[in-house]
Amino acid sequence: MSAHDHDTHAGTHGTMGSYMIGFGLSLLLTAIPFWLVMDKTFANPQVTAFIIMGFAVVQIVVHMIYFLHMNTRSEGGWSMMALIFTLVLVVITLSGSMWVMYHLNANMMPHMEHDMSQMP
Repeated sequence: MSAHDHDTHAGTHGTMGSYMIGFGLSLLLTAIPFWLVMDKTFANPQVTAFIIMGFAVVQIVVHMIYFLHMNTRSEGGWSMMALIFTLVLVVITLSGSMWVMYHLNANMMPHMEHDMSQMP
């Protein structure tokens, strides 16, 4: 293996310091939402849920950068392009599924609310 071959993969390996930074950020991004829930910081549970989802998104990004070593330079940018394509497909699938289920429920069973209120 030549020195040139080794240099092309230099960006794919992390150092002990970068792993420790990622680990510390992961701990922090786990501890803060745990504290928010256990301390009941927000009266509205929906606010707490949205904040926790925000922390989850940030933690996903931290894991991708520090542990999966994903960036725009690795593999000529194809790993990031594959991630973006996957996210687009997931958003389309989830939003389409929710849209279909909502409209099936609203259009196929409009009498169910009335019937459910009379059940024992």
